[in-house]
Amino acid sequence: MKKSSMTRRLFLLSTGAAATGLIVGCSTAGPKGKGYSAIAGAFEPNSFIQITPDHQVIFYLPSSEMGQGILDGLTTLIAEELRVQPTAIDVRQASLHQDYKNPEMGMQATGGSNATRAQFLPLRQAAADTAAAIRNAAAKQLDQPLDKILLADGNVVVGDKSYGFGDFVAVAALMPVPENSPLRSPAQFDQIGRERPRLDALDKSTGTAEFGIDAEVENLYRAAVVRSPVLGAALESFDASAALKQSGVVDVVQIKSGVAVVAQSYWQARKAATSLELKWEKTELGSWSSESIYKNFTDSLNDSSQKGLECCNEGEGDKLLNQSETMVAADYYAPYLAHATMEPLNCTVAVEGDSCKIYVGTQSVQVSAGAAVYYGDFDADKVKMHPAFLGGGFGRRSLGDDVAEAVAIAKQSGRNIQLVWSREDDMSNDFYRPAALVRMQAGVSKQGLIETWAVRRVGPNIMGHMVDAWLEVLAPDYLNKGFTDWLSKLGHPLFNRFVADASNGDGIYGDYDTPNKAVRHVTQDPGLRTGFWRSVGHSSNAFFKESFIDELAQRAGIDELQFRLANMKNNPRLTEATELVAAKAGWGKPLPEGHFHGLATHSSFGSAVAQIAEVSIKGTQIIVHKVTAAIHCGMVVNPEIVRDQVEGGIMYGLTAALYGEITLVDGVVQQSNFHNYPMLRMADAPEVEVHIVESQEHPEGVGEPGLPPLAPAVANAVFKASGQRLRDLPLRLG
Repeated sequence: MKKSSMTRRLFLLSTGAAATGLIVGCSTAGPKGKGYSAIAGAFEPNSFIQITPDHQVIFYLPSSEMGQGILDGLTTLIAEELRVQPTAIDVRQASLHQDYKNPEMGMQATGGSNATRAQFLPLRQAAADTAAAIRNAAAKQLDQPLDKILLADGNVVVGDKSYGFGDFVAVAALMPVPENSPLRSPAQFDQIGRERPRLDALDKSTGTAEFGIDAEVENLYRAAVVRSPVLGAALESFDASAALKQSGVVDVVQIKSGVAVVAQSYWQARKAATSLELKWEKTELGSWSSESIYKNFTDSLNDSSQKGLECCNEGEGDKLLNQSETMVAADYYAPYLAHATMEPLNCTVAVEGDSCKIYVGTQSVQVSAGAAVYYGDFDADKVKMHPAFLGGGFGRRSLGDDVAEAVAIAKQSGRNIQLVWSREDDMSNDFYRPAALVRMQAGVSKQGLIETWAVRRVGPNIMGHMVDAWLEVLAPDYLNKGFTDWLSKLGHPLFNRFVADASNGDGIYGDYDTPNKAVRHVTQDPGLRTGFWRSVGHSSNAFFKESFIDELAQRAGIDELQFRLANMKNNPRLTEATELVAAKAGWGKPLPEGHFHGLATHSSFGSAVAQIAEVSIKGTQIIVHKVTAAIHCGMVVNPEIVRDQVEGGIMYGLTAALYGEITLVDGVVQQSNFHNYPMLRMADAPEVEVHIVESQEHPEGVGEPGLPPLAPAVANAVFKASGQRLRDLPLRLG
């Protein structure tokens, strides 16, 4: 039976229909009316913009700023249509409200590199309608023809006279707000496409930016939680008598994930937590280690009776593999990875009777609010969210487990609580990038064209774990908790047996003009919970695909660049990016002695990226000297941020390519901090050069697409430098 594939977006939109409106129309979607508190005398045309009588333009940012530059990008869209300098706009993080839902996700969340794409027209339209309303009010108030009313640099200009926007807000508030007002054309843009320092750079550079961990409220206590060393194991019993005798400790409470120590300071709580005596239940995960997981994956990969679920089947699928001039096969492996955000997870909760205030950096205000409702037993209308900057997200801050713990501790202790995870907590209690073992097969013609492409993939899914984490906190608060808990567990059998998790096929088959394609995934899950990691399935699938493409080119005896270009005739965006990076990096030209180029190209989140890594080998050390990148991401709002994000993706990807690996022994994660889960250091960071393909097409993703091509580009260069084809991550020379 042919199985269907489900994307993250489709899951979010469809679960509501399939499970009594659990997500779309969820009760934690925020209050009705405007999405902010009214300001006396202000003009408030929609939930995004307020204009005050003293001429202040306030913009409520609907997406979370986690370093990706969305504060700058979306503010620029407002500034363009309002004819205001972006630096003159007061930007505030939007709280929970139905108007702030991501148009593509159907919920209030930030991820998937889609914020600019999804908000590009809606926010511009909101600003254009606001601008039209100000012009209409000025025309009426000044008794002037509308065509004589111009907007420039935050002012209403009539002839040689200039007025602030605030002069007209009283009249504008009494008039209908226009709809579908004309948008400025690209030829008129003077903000979109302009290169300038990002708007939050000064605050972040001077330490005045407020992140979740900076939250302070009156009578605040700190909490530390001890969780099972085997992730997910339930608590059988505990003895807190020694912890309660420690200095500063005021309480010890049991919550779903473990035991929390509450103290006057963080270090008091952390120290006392080490004296807790705990006994945990045994779980299936406790019987697994990295070696047994890999063996299980290998056995499944070689067991043809395990058909798996179909991610793709086009043309004749894999039926023609043995009919091509050349058939090539290779196996690749990618390990589990942690997110390792620089700001550890944290949440501050202030309880006031039957209501609470949540201060947190989150990728989903809606999920975080839902966690307060579900785990803190607060009514939805009694939860007030105060979103903050995120010190890195990468998918980790979309789950709400930090909020779930903090509200449970606050509710049980009756105190205002700040919960901060240690680095060790974070490393051993993540939602990890799934490990995967993959067999790539392809048939290539005499002319060097890929005729058949077949992939067999083994590993855990993401979506089963995400359903388990999300469904409870997104369910309406009137549903029975036992029912929602039962319902959330159904995601595992659903995605293990019936519906292919689309992230397993992310980018592994679509870039090249292959007429016959077959991709299947066999689920093997030891129980370590998984989640969205920067670029999701693309992060490992690009390594498999682009390493294998290099192998095909070498077997065909064709230059790797020419082989790719010959097989991507129907992919103009990727072709443009590939041709640009080859020209800028000097592909085929002489390099310093001992230096070699490796090429990789990949499409993800609507954008196309090509990268060339310049690599040398010193003993068994891989040295990456330079990475040249080209991105085709459609229209660019701020070129500097695009380059920054591609560079950031390269650095994050290089860390994973050279060092990243989560290993298990008897179900226990062995990595605990940066001494055994290292980050790329400045001394080892390569020179990075990013080029942008000029385009007037609709903008696409930028935050994640820079990462996927990095690992294969380096691996392909290592092969040229050493003769060793490295098919496992992280890359290690023997």
